Amino acid sequence: MTKSQLLEFKKTLQSTQSVRKPDKQTTQLLFYLFTNTKGGFTRLRIIMLLLQRSYNTHQLAQDLKLDYKAVQHHLKVLEKNNMVLKGREKYGATFQISVFLEINIGALYMAIDKLDQKITPKIYL
Repeated sequence: MTKSQLLEFKKTLQSTQSVRKPDKQTTQLLFYLFTNTKGGFTRLRIIMLLLQRSYNTHQLAQDLKLDYKAVQHHLKVLEKNNMVLKGREKYGATFQISVFLEINIGALYMAIDKLDQKITPKIYL
């Protein structure tokens, strides 16, 4: 995870950020999924790709240069938590951002801010 990637993610989200303030439970869920777990940054990378267009698991694995099974695991976690929607097909099913996440995109922006604070070293004078 790099600071430049997080800045790029923040710029992308600023153009799509909604006016609606997310509720506390949604903010906690997004913070947990993207900042408090080991695979949070990978899930964030998946979401950022899905904001651009729909992908299937194989396409995501290729773009992210990750193992297919790892991407499959992260997609299951995201789907279980209502962050992504799976298309109807079984083989080659495409994934897209859920309406729930679109509505609460502001909470995702806040989660990216929290990640940024975690990786930025604190300087005490």
